[in-house]
Amino acid sequence: MYRKLLIAIDPEDDGEGKRALETSVNLVEPDGELHLASVYRLEGGGFFPHVNEQAPEDKEAEVRKSLDLIARKYLPLNCDATLHVVAGNTGEKLVALASQLKADLILLVSKGSSGHWPLRRATVEYVSVNAQCPVLILPEIRKSDSAGDSTDD
Repeated sequence: MYRKLLIAIDPEDDGEGKRALETSVNLVEPDGELHLASVYRLEGGGFFPHVNEQAPEDKEAEVRKSLDLIARKYLPLNCDATLHVVAGNTGEKLVALASQLKADLILLVSKGSSGHWPLRRATVEYVSVNAQCPVLILPEIRKSDSAGDSTDD
């Protein structure tokens, strides 16, 4: 059991959030702390890379709203979580946040190089190599896995 868990969640992937939160509830001590984190990038578009398509505060509010919805949807009623929404490089921000919180465990769901997060594989590798605490990497549940197909590679 862990006292402080940092759970990285892609706010655009409901299934990932469900998997991560269901697992984390079983790993945290009864009086432990859950910290849900989402890292987003503000990127310029088109010919004007210095111009953001969306204001930073609007993007942060959008991500926070999605993260809050996932937490309310999949956390038991007796379980609270602190939300963290930050802009920047995903791997670097997760490692820094875990250090700042003095987290006992970082929990990630890996999709390899696919999915919504760019460079997902690089993020998972960066966090697992640079974190100052253990990192638990859950594999993505694919549709064929949930249908009872349990073939091992």
